[in-house]
Amino acid sequence: MNSTLPTLLDITRAPIDLNALQTSITTPLDGAVVLFTGTVRGRTGDEITEQLEYEAYQEMAVAKLQQIADEMRAQFAGIHGIALVQRIGVMALGEPTVAVAVSAGHRGDGAFEAARFGIDRLKQIVPVWKRETRPDGSSWIEGDYMPTAADRR
Repeated sequence: MNSTLPTLLDITRAPIDLNALQTSITTPLDGAVVLFTGTVRGRTGDEITEQLEYEAYQEMAVAKLQQIADEMRAQFAGIHGIALVQRIGVMALGEPTVAVAVSAGHRGDGAFEAARFGIDRLKQIVPVWKRETRPDGSSWIEGDYMPTAADRR
């Protein structure tokens, strides 16, 4: 792994500045940056969501973000910069809750695939919990992923 390539890993209460995120991972070699953001949506099927609250086991979460970045670099040799950012705290409708950004020389160098891998893996192994607040009350949402031995390193 090239340690000179930019990697930004963060669990934060602060709003995610998407422009700063892009700038932080873009190298002089890059002509492509893929940015995925997850946002608080107001409706899922018939359910109305008023806000989301996220909590994390921060020390372990950052270690898992590093694991994901390492996996991304191992699988997608053409990428350069990586950012994996998860917000915690209370967020209103429309606010970004998570961001994954990947830079590469060209759009065909694996940035799209790496970004997709990054968000999917983040949802699988990073210890973050979500509580939805709806008009009829609040509840913690459980994921359906079962960790494997590779996730426990």
